[in-house]
Amino acid sequence: MAYTLRYHPRVADQDLRKIPAVARGRIARAIESRLATDPARFGAPLTGSLRGYWKLRVEDRRVVFQATADAVWILAIVHRRDVYERAARRLT
Repeated sequence: MAYTLRYHPRVADQDLRKIPAVARGRIARAIESRLATDPARFGAPLTGSLRGYWKLRVEDRRVVFQATADAVWILAIVHRRDVYERAARRLT
């Protein structure tokens, strides 16, 4: 089953601008090949304030997402050092 990919508005405005083009391509391929096909298989569940969300590791970046029955909602694509704080702020 193919999932529809949906992005938080700040992913394009803030997250992707800060990522070099080569890494952006790798992240896009990982999202399309992994999250769009089977997010639970390739992701790892998060805990705490991000319970219900999952992460996908792509090099030193993390993709924080939530999977529903037919869609994957991507909340953040940020360097591993800042991703969880930034993702939690986007939920408030």
